[in-house]
Amino acid sequence: LMDTTALKKFAQAARNLLMDQVTAKLDVVLAGNSAARREAPKAVKDLENAIYKADKQQVIEQVAYTWFNRFTALRFMDANGYTQVRIVSPIEGATRPEILSEAMAGNLPDKAPASIDALLSGRAPSNDPQAEAYRQLLVLSCNQWHGAMPFLFEKINDYTELLMPEDLLSQSSILAELRKVMTEDACQDVEIIGWLYQFYISEKKDQVFAGLKKNVKITPENIPAATQLFTPHWIVRYLVENSLGRLWLLNRPDSKLADQMDYYIAPEEPETDFLRIERPEDIRICDPAAGSGHMLTYSFDLLYAIYEEEGYDATEIPALILTHNLTGVEIDDRAGALGAFALAMKAANKLGRRRFLRMEAKPNICVLKDVSFTDEEMQDMPALVGRDLFTDELRETLGQFEQAKNFGSLIVPKLLDPAETLRVVEARDFAGDLLLKEVQARIVAVLRMAEALSPKYHVVVANPPYMGGKGMNGKLGTFAKEEYPESKSDLFAMFIQRGFKFIPRHGYSAMVTMQSWMFLSSYD
Repeated sequence: LMDTTALKKFAQAARNLLMDQVTAKLDVVLAGNSAARREAPKAVKDLENAIYKADKQQVIEQVAYTWFNRFTALRFMDANGYTQVRIVSPIEGATRPEILSEAMAGNLPDKAPASIDALLSGRAPSNDPQAEAYRQLLVLSCNQWHGAMPFLFEKINDYTELLMPEDLLSQSSILAELRKVMTEDACQDVEIIGWLYQFYISEKKDQVFAGLKKNVKITPENIPAATQLFTPHWIVRYLVENSLGRLWLLNRPDSKLADQMDYYIAPEEPETDFLRIERPEDIRICDPAAGSGHMLTYSFDLLYAIYEEEGYDATEIPALILTHNLTGVEIDDRAGALGAFALAMKAANKLGRRRFLRMEAKPNICVLKDVSFTDEEMQDMPALVGRDLFTDELRETLGQFEQAKNFGSLIVPKLLDPAETLRVVEARDFAGDLLLKEVQARIVAVLRMAEALSPKYHVVVANPPYMGGKGMNGKLGTFAKEEYPESKSDLFAMFIQRGFKFIPRHGYSAMVTMQSWMFLSSYD
């Protein structure tokens, strides 16, 4: 069992430590005559723009978070042998990360910049050559993982790299502390990632709730901290086994799946009315509030057993599951990246390192983002997408995602089946016209979100966000009243209603809900 107390203590301390270190770096980078301004002028400009668009505190939080995610992911992969040379972990008995020890012995990774060797051999002047070389090795490693996991390891040559925490090698560094709690044993279960994430945002959650008492509404960027809770494993199993598991058993009465479903409750009477499923690839499951992916990772396990029972080749199953069966929708970029990482690790666990790196399929986690179009752009739309495709439904859908980070999966796209429109718009070539290309990218982003939110699933499983009407910001409150008049008094109730719009008759919606909807008059 996981020592969640130690994880909580570590994650809360790590957040404060990282934020302090990122803040200190930020001041150095933004100084008028900083080395960064000379060596990475574009990254500094992007950083200044980001601060101007959001605010300094938000940028610091975001960068601290990004490094926390990457460090925990790298440690998890080190512990499971998915990294060829350990990136943030030493080998038994040593103190330096293995990748640095190897570099010091002259074994540099592929495509390592000459500067690493220059630092370690003393040819380049530096106050702390090992620390500087290690930072470069870390960036190189993150970029090498970009191909397999672009959602977690964006190509780094941006301000995230400039703001990387300074102390990574001392015995009191964040990496040393991380290794103490993320033991090899604890890393046998990908659940550890979800727990760390919940504890990382727990102090922020307390701040948001303290604000609520003073009538401070919950802003879109604070919704994740206020509403994310890691769902205990037995609840996840209960929900998935009685939805996905049940659907499969109805279609395959001879299946032995029930033997491994400890929380499955068999129906008392045989059911004759149910969704017909021909083969495992046809099953579609969605978690519309995916968080760090716990519902989806267990769905992966159950689907794996289903494919296995049907006689599929073990080396093909993980890619089939990621391609056909699972969709997650999330408003929080970092939780979305961790959910995708957790699913990728499920695949890696089944395939081994080399096959995993060759696998083309990627987890389908759709992180919603705000997208809007100007009136002028809307007028040019028929020419952009083609007149026959530009229906009223498409016009309306393009306007539905301006508050996507605020309304999340509660948005019900007017365009019922965006797949065909998406295919046509993606295929159009505006290479010569940068402005049109940029508008095209926004249209594609909307259609992808609409596709993830389409009514095409057999099973919806979620632990939806809980937030009473009193906590909602103005726009969310208005949206609730207009779009969900019966369930507007709490987000969780709105999600119950939304769940049924995802699925056909006889589909399954399995959610963690409060009992209040059964007896409070506001839900009549």
